[in-house]
Order: sequence, then structure tokens, then C-alpha cells
Amino acid sequence: QVQLVESGGGLVQAGGSLRLSCAASGGTFSYYNMGWFRQAPGKEREFVALIYRSGTWTQYADSVKGRFTISRDNAKNTVYLQMNSLKPDDTAVYYCTVHSGSGLTTRPQNYDYWGQGTQVTVSS
Repeated sequence: QVQLVESGGGLVQAGGSLRLSCAASGGTFSYYNMGWFRQAPGKEREFVALIYRSGTWTQYADSVKGRFTISRDNAKNTVYLQMNSLKPDDTAVYYCTVHSGSGLTTRPQNYDYWGQGTQVTVSS
């Protein structure tokens, strides 16, 4: 059983930055591909970014490409999401998640464990 705890959310003005962190416990972190998803009110949960277990491959949603950066520190069992040039449309609850399979996927139903989420609100 893997536990995930996100932090770093908050209220920021458009154009600002936030850095989300997700601390993992209960498993072998370096074995897992990690992802960030988000869910805005009234909308489905959507893919934001993923990172391969070794950190050598990343993938982003088109809506955040060039503005967000996912990274990980396997020694600290932590994955990060650096968010720059934030827009009001980025307002959502952001979730950290684990994919324990061998492939890379952007489908939320393929992820095994989820954190409780952290709220990001971007004001205009």
C-alpha cells in the first residue's frame, strides 16, 4: 500500500508560480512511474504530467507544456510539479498518483494510488 501526501497548493495571481510536492511512503518509490492530474469543479479529472521511474522521460498535457515541469527525487521519495505562468484555467485540485505498471499512461483509471489532493486557485 502506497500513501501519497501532496503539499504546496494555494492562492496565486495569474502569471505567478507554485511548486507542488508529493511525498510517498509504503512502497519502493523508484519502481513507480508518477503522475499529476487535476480536477476542476464540474469537470472530469484530467492528465497534467507524468515522469518515468528513473526520471529520464516526462510527458505533459498540451495545456501546460512549456509552463509546468515535473521532476522527482528518488532519494527523498518525492515528486514535484513546478508551475509557472499560471492562468485562471489552471484552478483545480491537483492530485499526485502512482502507476505501478511497466508502461506510461495518461489515463487516470490506469493509476493505482492517489493522494488527497491540494487546491490551486489562480486569480485573474
